[in-house]
Amino acid sequence: MSQLSVEKSMQPSLPQTPKKKSGLMRFLKQWDLQLMVIPALALVFVFSYIPMYGILISFQDYKIGSSFTSSPWVGFKHFNYFFNSPEFGVVMRNTIVISFLKFLIGFPAPIILALMLNEVRNMAFKRTVQTVTYLPYFMSWVIVGGLVSSLLSVDSGAINMLLERFNLISQPINFLSLPEYFWGILITTNVWKEIGFGSIVYLAAIAGVDPHTYEAASIDGASRFKQIYLITLPSIMPVVTIFMILAIGNLLSAGFEDILILAADKSLRDVSDVIDTYVVRVGIENYRYSFATAVGLFKAVVSVGLLTLANLIARRSGNSLW
Repeated sequence: MSQLSVEKSMQPSLPQTPKKKSGLMRFLKQWDLQLMVIPALALVFVFSYIPMYGILISFQDYKIGSSFTSSPWVGFKHFNYFFNSPEFGVVMRNTIVISFLKFLIGFPAPIILALMLNEVRNMAFKRTVQTVTYLPYFMSWVIVGGLVSSLLSVDSGAINMLLERFNLISQPINFLSLPEYFWGILITTNVWKEIGFGSIVYLAAIAGVDPHTYEAASIDGASRFKQIYLITLPSIMPVVTIFMILAIGNLLSAGFEDILILAADKSLRDVSDVIDTYVVRVGIENYRYSFATAVGLFKAVVSVGLLTLANLIARRSGNSLW
């Protein structure tokens, strides 16, 4: 063997950088997973993207039976009517207040429930609580509204009977007809219905935390509360951030079914009329489809703006949707 070949063999070989696979190669390699995504993409495309051309009627005076091309264009007429409507202030106030209360109380509620359930060591009791808490999620708002109406009934409602039994009231209160009680009833009912199912997501995230970190913290003398604060919460923070971004993007979605059922009394309109119920009452029921579309488009644009702003803020912490 020559001296040159010996020197080459003695030189350390440089590590070869792995070649990056193209997007097409990765797609073909995961063809079975991609096929599973196709039905969901088709569903979104058919029911979300194709109907988007209907926003054109928000700039027209659309009449049933006429095409989009034959309807007269009116520009921002319907938007101006909504902004200058005497009900605009009341509708926006109710929407913002109800959405903010749902976010302020309803968003942390499943996190707190998940943290408490994670500390329960009796598995039978833990499963029982989980079943009882997330069962209301699978009930329709019609059933939930009926239960709430029965509980708050003036004649034989359990709440009025209990208050009278303890001499807290002298006569039954018609809770579902008094505006001062509506927001509290609505938020309490919404949290009761949604808290259990939301906690499942956070319990799944907590289950992914390495148990050795808890053991190490326990050895160092950290209490259970400190372990929750220093280990559990930081570990599930990416999941919390994503759900917070989505919740902020839906701040103008104060609700529809729950408000429509619980606010059946017209005397509650000043505190219950939100954008969605206003669209149905003024737009759909009066066959003003262009106006209803204009209000819906306004809500969608503001929601996209809030979602983008929340994502930009969350990106600074390293957790964002995009």
